[in-house]
Amino acid sequence: MIFRALVTAAALIFPGLALADIPIKEVKSPGGLTAWLVEDQNIPFTALEIRFRGGTSLDDPAKRGAIYLMSGLIEEGAGDLDSKGFAEARDTLAASFSFSASTDAFSVSARFLSENRDEAVDLLALALNKPRFDEDAVVRVREQVLSGLRSDLRDPSSIASKEFDRLAYGDHPYGSTGRGTLDSVAGLTRADMVEAWKAALARDRVYISAAGDITAEELGLIIDRLLGALPETGAAQPGVAPWLMTPGVSVIDFPSPQSVVVFGQSGISQNDPDFFAAYLLNDVLGGGRFSARLMTEVRDKRGLTYGIGSFLVGMDHSDSYLGQFQASNDKVAEAIGVIRDEWTKIAQEGITEKELADAKTYLTGAYPLRFDGNAPIASILVGMQMQGMPIDYPNTRNARIDAVTMADVKRVAARLYQPEALRFVVVGQPEGVGSTP
Repeated sequence: MIFRALVTAAALIFPGLALADIPIKEVKSPGGLTAWLVEDQNIPFTALEIRFRGGTSLDDPAKRGAIYLMSGLIEEGAGDLDSKGFAEARDTLAASFSFSASTDAFSVSARFLSENRDEAVDLLALALNKPRFDEDAVVRVREQVLSGLRSDLRDPSSIASKEFDRLAYGDHPYGSTGRGTLDSVAGLTRADMVEAWKAALARDRVYISAAGDITAEELGLIIDRLLGALPETGAAQPGVAPWLMTPGVSVIDFPSPQSVVVFGQSGISQNDPDFFAAYLLNDVLGGGRFSARLMTEVRDKRGLTYGIGSFLVGMDHSDSYLGQFQASNDKVAEAIGVIRDEWTKIAQEGITEKELADAKTYLTGAYPLRFDGNAPIASILVGMQMQGMPIDYPNTRNARIDAVTMADVKRVAARLYQPEALRFVVVGQPEGVGSTP
């Protein structure tokens, strides 16, 4: 959960189309549902994205992992089609459906050719409205999830992530994995799948987007066919997740020549007026470029790790600022010290004019490249809606970045970076590093 990247919006929709010309339409279905659409009739293909807010956070605490398991079962038979029959019908139509459950969303992705659109939509409607949850499918997919959970018990990255989330969020759903535990998943039944489906899929929390060979009128009718019969409301959202993390170090013994280290503090909301300044600051400190300060200081100058990065992570009920690296056990202590020093330096001094200019150039220049087809377009549009962005966001985003001043980044750096609040979770056998209270 902790390293989900922030959803951003960008567009280069058709060859030669300028960024400012992105033609996003708001569509209202006859049944009252809203969707965003980018039409492209050059290729007879449509990508459809549907998101239900809530995801695995809506689990009954006693049935942790139910919504995640349900997401793996919803395509395993629907209506009068068993698992094999559903798969054969989908493949005959050359359609693609995927269903997934993350911390904050239950996601549906569909891809279909224009010539098979009606049949593909009917098949998808069966999955969404009449999933079978056959007992044999429940047993089979449940065992697949349990196998993954057993593997996680031996994976230091998974161990570190789980411990960090537990320390940060306690009893809130964010504090435990949405995939559940070996005990909770082993006890899940078909009846639990039905309840999870009812909890997660409801009209009061749905966001929809499409891109491709489809008109606004056609899209409106389709989304009513898909979603019109779903219940109006589902399970209650979990509410704000207080940040419970205390500063210091937590070491979990794990026999390995290397340690995995997750570190972080509380973050900043994407709706905060200072977000773009924070976004630029993170690009300078620990973004994906090799010129980032953490890469330079920890990797290049000292050879303490092969890679390190930091991330502003926005979720529905909390915001955090996280990072991760791996290092030899004898180098972990030094790496932690360098990170703390860099956190302190940027908090006190901010960044240079050149660093700010370079970050703006990179972030605004790379922005249009994120849209390279109907599927990415639809995915980003639905993400924009869930983030509460305005429909013209792709046309204004770069201007917002360019508007950030040196005074802004210095002020926000002093506000955001809290070296005294950092917590490091280390999974391994680091030399000279011990747990603190």
